[in-house]
Amino acid sequence: MSAPANRWLVLVAMTGSLSMIMLDQTVVTVALPAMSDDLGLHPAGQQWVVNAYVLALTALVAFGGKLGDRVGGVRTFRIGVAGFFVASALCGLAPVGALGEAWIIAARALQGAAAALMVPTSGAIVISAFAVQERGRAMAAYAGISQIFLAIGPLIGGALTEAVSWRAVFWLNVPVGIAALVLVAIAKPAQTTRPGRIRAGALALLVGGLGATVLAVQEASTWGWDAPLTLILLGAGIAATAVFVVTQSRVADPLVDVGLLRRRAFLGDVVVNGLVQFGLLAAVLHSSLYLQDLLHFSPLTTGLAVLAMVLPITMAAQLGGRWFDRSGVRPPVLAGLTISTLGLLAWTLALPYLSYPLQVPGMVLTGFGLGLTISPTNTDALSRVGPADRSQASGVLQTVRQLGGTLGVAVVGAVVLGIEHRGTRGPDPQAAADAIAAGFAVSTAAFAVALLVAIRLLARDRVAADPAVASEGVA
Repeated sequence: MSAPANRWLVLVAMTGSLSMIMLDQTVVTVALPAMSDDLGLHPAGQQWVVNAYVLALTALVAFGGKLGDRVGGVRTFRIGVAGFFVASALCGLAPVGALGEAWIIAARALQGAAAALMVPTSGAIVISAFAVQERGRAMAAYAGISQIFLAIGPLIGGALTEAVSWRAVFWLNVPVGIAALVLVAIAKPAQTTRPGRIRAGALALLVGGLGATVLAVQEASTWGWDAPLTLILLGAGIAATAVFVVTQSRVADPLVDVGLLRRRAFLGDVVVNGLVQFGLLAAVLHSSLYLQDLLHFSPLTTGLAVLAMVLPITMAAQLGGRWFDRSGVRPPVLAGLTISTLGLLAWTLALPYLSYPLQVPGMVLTGFGLGLTISPTNTDALSRVGPADRSQASGVLQTVRQLGGTLGVAVVGAVVLGIEHRGTRGPDPQAAADAIAAGFAVSTAAFAVALLVAIRLLARDRVAADPAVASEGVA
């Protein structure tokens, strides 16, 4: 574990890196209209600019956790940071013309792959740097601040797009990445390794299965849900993913330790995270397009408008962390999911009226509820495994979480484009607003299911000490 004097530097470095990763999920949403004009993006291409990043992160985050076990979490983190700001520079260099769409999507996928090396290792490093009684506050900062950057992405993207260029949203990552590397060098967090193998066949099954599934869902609105290509890709993706899960449960040294999901409390934390991300990422993407294309807000005004959801997250994240330290995961998360579900429902009902003020109450409630929910579930999940299993647990948690996000963008995008095939750029703003409201209804349903899962599975006890590896069992 890091020396006490250094643990706060560790927290700053890891929080900064995760914030950069989360920022890049949404910072491009406000820049998409300008990017589309410059690079000639189609509506489906706009979704892929967001989803290529999240999909690569989803498919490879378990590999990142495993690599952290093999060569050390700190070393893996450094490789990921360096790769991330190189990929960011490539995004900023995307050429205008016929090659532009393919270039930006490929560079975004490379960003996601680099982020996959950072996410599981950074969470494990933070947990290991703090004593159990401090973890709620530390993880509230780590997860809470990063979620603020997820939500504030449209504001930063809008300001940079309006004042400089959409390309500036990617160049921003270069100094942040360098600062994270410098802080890690100063703090010198503890590095541990574990022996094991990374099987190429298992990795291919995971990447191929998730990639085919998301591609089929996202393109179904264009190809048709009953089109042979959709059905073949969807079937192949689900089959490959199922084979991956079954084989991983039978090998001694899995790429993803799916056996961790047999622990009831850990399973609850993981599923809640996945469902929340399913609803949240799609809502952030489509609300940015809604505000710019339907209400004709400028990029900067759009970013400012999103503060109605961001500021409540800021306030509630610290409250949720302290509540977790006192009472465990169940009270803050049940309260948070109830509030955020009702908030997203109110936001959904306001969308067809094409009025921003009517949306504000729902945005405020959604943000406050998310602030109570996100950091406690992350903290609880990683606190319920021993230090030796923490990178694997973080890999499982982040794989499901990011899978929720990428499926949310794909499913909600398919719903929106299935109703209004030109999205927010069609001739009828009312039809586009109704289509986005239908997509938001899917996100609201995901939040409601997360609440039911939390009621059924979240632990009633509070973790008071690191579990010993030898005594770990089903919670």
